[in-house]
Amino acid sequence: MDDLLRRSDFISLHVPSTEETYRLIGERELKLMKKSAYLINTARGAVVDEKALVKALQEKWIAGAGLDVYEKEPGLSEEFLKLDNAALSPHIGSATLEARNNMGLKAAANITAMVKGERAPDCLNPGIYGN
Repeated sequence: MDDLLRRSDFISLHVPSTEETYRLIGERELKLMKKSAYLINTARGAVVDEKALVKALQEKWIAGAGLDVYEKEPGLSEEFLKLDNAALSPHIGSATLEARNNMGLKAAANITAMVKGERAPDCLNPGIYGN
């Protein structure tokens, strides 16, 4: 990963929010990046240490950042609003007709299964079933 950070012009994050990915990008990683590099986070806010990213952008360790997710959504660090090298969007990465339709279909499939007394196909807490 260090080699990737050093050599890439764009780092685009596409990882889930887990213990392993919490603050995957912090001060150390930002300092490894090229001064001309851009960080794009459309994954989850907690993947990037926002304080370190603000400092990196203020001090021009990297050229810029594009963020669609934030650590404390829907809140946003006021410091990002003062930067001219940060592009910010309100977590709209999934705002396509296809994605929203698929979300509705998944929700309906889970509800239908539960009403029938079956396991919800996308259950995140399977312990509720007791086995």
